[in-house]
Amino acid sequence: MPHNLDVSLLRAFVAVVDAGGMTAATGVLNLTQAAVSQQIKRLEEMVGQELITRERRGMKLTSAGERLFGRAKRLLALNDDIWTEMTTPVYEGEVRLGIPSDIVNAYLPTFLKGFAQTYPKVQVSLRCTSSFELLDLLHSGKIDLTLTTELECGPDGENLIVDKLVWAGARGGEAYRQRPLPVSIGCSDCAFRAPIRDVLHKAGIEWRSTTEITNNDAQVATAAADIAVMAVLASTVPSGLEVLGKDSGLPLLPPFMVNLYLPKNGGNHIAQELARHIRQALGEQRRMVA
Repeated sequence: MPHNLDVSLLRAFVAVVDAGGMTAATGVLNLTQAAVSQQIKRLEEMVGQELITRERRGMKLTSAGERLFGRAKRLLALNDDIWTEMTTPVYEGEVRLGIPSDIVNAYLPTFLKGFAQTYPKVQVSLRCTSSFELLDLLHSGKIDLTLTTELECGPDGENLIVDKLVWAGARGGEAYRQRPLPVSIGCSDCAFRAPIRDVLHKAGIEWRSTTEITNNDAQVATAAADIAVMAVLASTVPSGLEVLGKDSGLPLLPPFMVNLYLPKNGGNHIAQELARHIRQALGEQRRMVA
């Protein structure tokens, strides 16, 4: 006769191993230590083998426990995938997302893949331009939600990350030594333009703009070619560039916020779900930035 494993017992076992002990696992499982210990005992009785030994230095997996651990994690992952698949509403249609071009490469992959896997029948349409224009598009109903990069968060927005704005240039480059300082900068409504202008003016550094376009790839290309420097968020520095620190003589730039905006009515269900995925993914990004 087939035998059925108790998923709750496997979850307790994996939590104890991951946490490094039964006491540490109580918070994860929201159970008392006695209850956790009882679940491990029931699992050992079910499989007929000792899984964990208690030593002076802490717990240790037996050979049977080692064999079970990896398989248990795979079974729990499959269990959770099935649960999500069966309980997640099936949405179809399109969601229109705005995202500034300066963060699209660093931030979009962190949440878009997971959202697409959860809602394969939803098409995500992207608008990449300045934060100022994206907010206008949101208010006019032309997009369903947007991320922005701003010095502050508006009253209708939700701040997700506070990051440093830094100078970046070609690795081993010399552009930062030139005067007037060549700066690759976005179009006239680029959020970084005013802070760049203000800190350079205060530092008494003359500068000139080498590009005035929204296309971030073109800005990066000019910096990588060492014909200009540019300002980027610390978490988005392209691989071909390096941060120009105090030794460069360039003035400090202010921190910037990555914000999330939905329509005042909260948006439709699909937009709200995408917003939830963004919050979760950028929560992980926030811990890395911190």
